[in-house]
Amino acid sequence: MNIVVYTLGCKVNQYESESLMFVLSQNGHKVFSHLTYADLYIINTCAVTNEAEKKSRQTIAKCKSLNPNAKVIVCGCASQKNAKQFRDIKNVTYITGVSNKLDIAFNLDKNITQIYKNTDEYDDNYTSVPTKTRAYVKIQDGCNNFCSYCIIPYLRGRSRSRNVVSILNEINELSKTVKEIVITGIDVSDYKIDNKKALNVLIEKLKPYKNLRFRLSSLEQGVIDQSLIDAFKDVNICPHFHLSLQSGSNSVLKRMNRKYRTKDYLKTVRLLRKNFDNPNISTDIIVGFPEETEKEFKETYKFAKKVGFANIHIFPYSKRSGTVAERYNQVDGLVKKKRVKKLEKLNKKLNKKYINKSKKGYHKILIEEEIDGFFVGHTENYIKCYIPEKVELNAFVSVKIEKPFKDGAIATIKV
Repeated sequence: MNIVVYTLGCKVNQYESESLMFVLSQNGHKVFSHLTYADLYIINTCAVTNEAEKKSRQTIAKCKSLNPNAKVIVCGCASQKNAKQFRDIKNVTYITGVSNKLDIAFNLDKNITQIYKNTDEYDDNYTSVPTKTRAYVKIQDGCNNFCSYCIIPYLRGRSRSRNVVSILNEINELSKTVKEIVITGIDVSDYKIDNKKALNVLIEKLKPYKNLRFRLSSLEQGVIDQSLIDAFKDVNICPHFHLSLQSGSNSVLKRMNRKYRTKDYLKTVRLLRKNFDNPNISTDIIVGFPEETEKEFKETYKFAKKVGFANIHIFPYSKRSGTVAERYNQVDGLVKKKRVKKLEKLNKKLNKKYINKSKKGYHKILIEEEIDGFFVGHTENYIKCYIPEKVELNAFVSVKIEKPFKDGAIATIKV
């Protein structure tokens, strides 16, 4: 069959989808990751926000428009949260949740709803399927943080870590074909060995892979300490750190059930800047969290400006049923929109400032694709570069950043 596996949401979903695609292709199917005409569609859904859940349903409608006779299989967080929302949709034949996604490959003809409970054990059946340039390696699943706005711990289950030998075996295999690996998980910061936090131990074990560069997905600020900084030495870790903030107001952070305050976060930022030259520090901020006052929003705005983020992922608060924050007084939608626009304006200024600051010296970028006549790749500090000259795909080149352009910068090759 021709099968589309379409992914919404996080890098963990992407990793799991790629593994499913590999199994399907091994079973003789022709598999695509983009929406196109197919005999069967598998939608790996997301439920991190109401909008993500809505997008999952809209994607099913899009599949039906591409082929009205195709079967649709639904998996992931949105179906784990509420399988009923997909049950009555015509063409949807098989619904499962976040666990045992690889089972789908062997049950394509099923006509059931089967939502598994999460276990305390890490599911180590997935393997990364690399693109030409990079691969994801999942080291952990689940979350123990229970932030008051977040549904993910209830859907993905408690934090559980992958065996270090299994991780290194996968990296070893990937090192033969890719040049960059992204270390990912639901809460990478909570990676443990023998039930003790050990992200620094895992990072130290990456030292032998001199031909690879590594990126870390989103981190909690509390995991950044001197032991982790020391572990980074002699490992080709990209100086791009996505530190989840969510709010720059201490009172809002308390309502969010976040375990740090702004002074702790700022201390972490300073530690990174002390040990890395011009690191890219990006973050997530939720705007219009329940009961957020104008004063609290201004505190967030000022703090974001003080930190000087390279990029801010801005999310208007989305109420999630089953979370503590659902019971709080909600902020007016128009007020939220106004605050989002103000923060977006600041983000553009900060991003432009960071790109201009990165003009000095040369950067090593990995050429990933060709877009509209430009050859495109990311610097080690995650600036998307557009090169007007022709270069080889899947190759490292040294470039000089010239000026901000689109969602990144124009760059020229070192002569």
